[in-house]
Amino acid sequence: MTSTIDILSVPIQNVTMEEACQFAFQFIDEGKAASIATANAEMVMKAQEDAELAHILQDADLVVPDGAGVLWAAEQQGCHFKERVTGVDLACRLLKEAASRQTAVYLFGGAEGIADAAADNLRRIHGDMNIVGTHSGFFTDEAERQIIDDIRTRGTQILLVALGVPKQEKWISDHMYELGPCLCMGVGGTFDVLSGKACRAPKWMQEHRLEWLYRLAKEPTRFKRMLALPKFVAAVKSSTKAK
Repeated sequence: MTSTIDILSVPIQNVTMEEACQFAFQFIDEGKAASIATANAEMVMKAQEDAELAHILQDADLVVPDGAGVLWAAEQQGCHFKERVTGVDLACRLLKEAASRQTAVYLFGGAEGIADAAADNLRRIHGDMNIVGTHSGFFTDEAERQIIDDIRTRGTQILLVALGVPKQEKWISDHMYELGPCLCMGVGGTFDVLSGKACRAPKWMQEHRLEWLYRLAKEPTRFKRMLALPKFVAAVKSSTKAK
C-alpha cells in the first residue's frame, strides 16, 4: 500500500492520478467493494467536528489529496504529496478507463436531470459507454431502497455519488455492502461539470492553486463555505507547532 500523510488526523494517500486509477481498477478487477474519498480543506475541517465523518475517512480504502490546502498542509510538516488528485479529474480518469473497458457505471446524485445530462455528455465524448443507470440526489426513504436495489441488480462496478460532503461519504459508508461489489466514490459537484452546467477554472489557476478563488468568483454564495479555509490554516499551524 502507498504511504500516507496525516492532515489533522485524516490519513491521505500519497498517490499520483495514475496510481489512484490503478488502485481503483484493481478493486474492480478483483470484484471487491471499496470506497474513495477526495480530501480538501473543507472536508478535513468538517471531520474535526464530525466524528462519524472522521471515522469514515480513516477507514476509507483510498483518500486522495483533492485540494490545494492539503498540499500546503503537508508542506508545513516538511512532506510533499506527489501531485494533487482532484475529485473531478479522478472521476474523469476513471470514466475514460471505464469507457475503454465497458465497465458498468452508475451516476447517483446532483439536481434533477443533471446526472442524465452528464451521462449524455459522457456518451458523446466516449461513445457507447456502459452507463447502467442514473438518479438525482432527491429521493424519499422508499425510493432510496429502490435506488440501492437498482444499483446492485444492474451490476454496477463504479458508483459515483454526488450528494455533497459529508452526506455522500456517510451514504456510501452506510450502504456500500448492500450495493454489490462496486467501487464507490463521493464526487460533490462533479456532475455539474460533466453535464456542462459548471466550468473548471482555467488551467493556470489550477496549477497555481487558485481554483478556490475562481469558484468563489463564479459562486459568491460559497463565501460561507470558504470560511473553513482560514480555520484550516490556523488548525494546521497550531498542529505543526505542537509537534
